[in-house]
Amino acid sequence: MAAPSSSAAANIMLAISEKKTNSVDLYRPLRNYVAFHYSEREAQNLEDDLQTLKQLRSDVERHSDPSLPARRDLLQSYYKSLCLVETRFPISSDPDHVNALTFVWFDAFKPKQKASQQNIHLEKASVLFNLGAVYSQIGLSYDRNTVDGRRQASHAFIAAAGSFAFLRDNASLKASVGSSTTVDLSVECAGMLEKLMLAQAQECVFENTIAKGSTPGVCAKISRQVGIYYEEALAALNVAPLSQHFDKSWIVHVQLKAALFYAEACYRYGLELHDKEEIAEEIARLRSAVNVLTEAKKSSKGAAAQILDAIGKLEANINRNLERAVKENDRVYLMRVPSPSSLPPLPAFSMVKSMVMNEMLDASKEKMFASLVPDNSAKALSRYTEMVDDVIRTQAEKLQQASELTRVRLKEMELPESILALEGNFTLPTSLKEDVEAVQISGGPAGLEAELQQLKDLRRVNQELLVQTEELLQKEAREDSQFRSQFGTKWTRPQSSTLTKNLQDRLNRFAGNLKQAAESDGRIERSVREHSSLMSILDARPIESALPSLARPIMSFDQNEDAIVGSLKQSLRQLETLGAQRAGLEDMLKEMKRKNILFIGDHMKHNPIRLI
Repeated sequence: MAAPSSSAAANIMLAISEKKTNSVDLYRPLRNYVAFHYSEREAQNLEDDLQTLKQLRSDVERHSDPSLPARRDLLQSYYKSLCLVETRFPISSDPDHVNALTFVWFDAFKPKQKASQQNIHLEKASVLFNLGAVYSQIGLSYDRNTVDGRRQASHAFIAAAGSFAFLRDNASLKASVGSSTTVDLSVECAGMLEKLMLAQAQECVFENTIAKGSTPGVCAKISRQVGIYYEEALAALNVAPLSQHFDKSWIVHVQLKAALFYAEACYRYGLELHDKEEIAEEIARLRSAVNVLTEAKKSSKGAAAQILDAIGKLEANINRNLERAVKENDRVYLMRVPSPSSLPPLPAFSMVKSMVMNEMLDASKEKMFASLVPDNSAKALSRYTEMVDDVIRTQAEKLQQASELTRVRLKEMELPESILALEGNFTLPTSLKEDVEAVQISGGPAGLEAELQQLKDLRRVNQELLVQTEELLQKEAREDSQFRSQFGTKWTRPQSSTLTKNLQDRLNRFAGNLKQAAESDGRIERSVREHSSLMSILDARPIESALPSLARPIMSFDQNEDAIVGSLKQSLRQLETLGAQRAGLEDMLKEMKRKNILFIGDHMKHNPIRLI
């Protein structure tokens, strides 16, 4: 049966408040744009879509939804509508665009700060933020005293994390480039809120794991991941631009939660270590937990009473188990307790991940404003794009194949290296020269000999330590056997073989490793001896002075060799010129494609009906 949750009372969680906005009339500017750029008849045909969009925006402003799920559905519908508006209506201060729209949104955490933009990016980013906020409020609304309630809450927090991740990856940068914005829409804030929501989702999973009586090891891994998510959120809160933006109570809450679930993981992991009789590590883990909780409580001013109460209960459980483990170690195991800093990280396992929102927020199947971009225009552009891609890909492949063939042929003829060497300009390849210089800095062949000798000395010392340790274990076994024979049943201490099993296993592994190391050192030493004569050139500075040079007797053509060399040089220069032109050709092809596609796309966007 699993131990009770020390953090059951700590299930106070955070929900995000929605951003507020000023009223804006979408209907009139968009209708005027359609009537002017298309026709009055087209504007009349789109009347229902424009009225629907107007109503969606009005509902978003008023917060008139009867329930949180209804509010969530409204925000999703409005966001998809905005995606359709973005592809059909250019909104900016440009005289030819929809220039009578200005969106104003206030910061969710500092409501006195606001952003104002004449583009749709701020609107889309703010709606995504509010979607994540509503999901967080839905998560907080469930009764987490039940298994099903905690499961539903976890799912809502996962969706909130997905919304903030979608905001970070798709809208935050667009909403901040060249325009006023608020910190709550920044990439940093969206990332922090994603981690916070994942922490709360994993926390719900942890509480359900405790409720169903999972093993201490499983509980420890899930609890540790809760702490990691809180730690990641805390790290973001402590650096710009968030460090001065959030209320102190937020930072205290996240900091205490991070400490609490780290300590909870140590406590659960300690239970598993105790069952395995790994008492020394158990003591170190529990001490680490006590230290973290003690440090966290120093900055607990303003923290919720539930969290402080949970920390107190957990601390009591940890101290009780720590006292028991210390007594057992002093009386029975006599194991050296490692320093907490020397321990490997606690194992962690994430049971949650941010929901992928792409499909949920995909507007491609929506029918609003569909008549503004005829299907045949979209299909024509798609066919044209495929044709351009095929042409550019074919030509780029030809250029690449020709360049590769040229490099292979030059390599086979050792050009241009052989001509450079003939003129006394021979140099080592940069990577090889750097390796040689590194060896010379380390002392060259003499330095290598010193290293080999040091290896021998270290191997001898290790072998002596191995023998001494084995002798001590044998001595301890003999003494235990002697006392067991002398005192009989009065000698209640566990058998020596039991107490020293872990040490003996580690000793055997160490001996095996030492043997392998010795064999490896031997192979290295033999290789050095075999190549000692060749390695002597490493003492030469510069190294090129010790290398054989290429002279004319080695490269003899005929009486016209100067003319041949000159012709080769000219051909190589022409190849270099062709190589530079080849790179320019690739860039030119890409630029031609970009400009052509952008021109057609822009023409469709502004004159879609007249295109075909």
